[in-house]
Amino acid sequence: MITQEDIDIIRYRTDIDEYNDKFNEDGTPKNDLAAYSQWVEGKILTKGRERQIENTLGLVGEAGEVAEKLKKSIRDYNKLDKEGMLKELGDVLFYVAALANFYGGTLQTIAEQNTEKLNSRQERGVLRGSGDNR
Repeated sequence: MITQEDIDIIRYRTDIDEYNDKFNEDGTPKNDLAAYSQWVEGKILTKGRERQIENTLGLVGEAGEVAEKLKKSIRDYNKLDKEGMLKELGDVLFYVAALANFYGGTLQTIAEQNTEKLNSRQERGVLRGSGDNR
């Protein structure tokens, strides 16, 4: 079932003219986080709760593929396939952007918040340790 929130998100993502100049002629995004997030939104196939679950499982699955490549290189004493790793990280990035969009954020705001959080932890000498509120 499509909710009003889904409609509002779609309207928000598609009514912004400033994104039009953020894409190359072939439809791929230029090097811009906002354009990439917009491009990702155009690839989403599910809606609402189904989307939330599918995107989260997609993220976990792709992160698992990153770990799997590293594990196999260690287990088999092979050189790590860096190109393959970067492709998998691209898939991780896709799902991070999709979830950021779903929750009303952007890759830019996530990067800024994470930078602020980690800089604060570094300034307070608590980069090591565990827990969200350190």
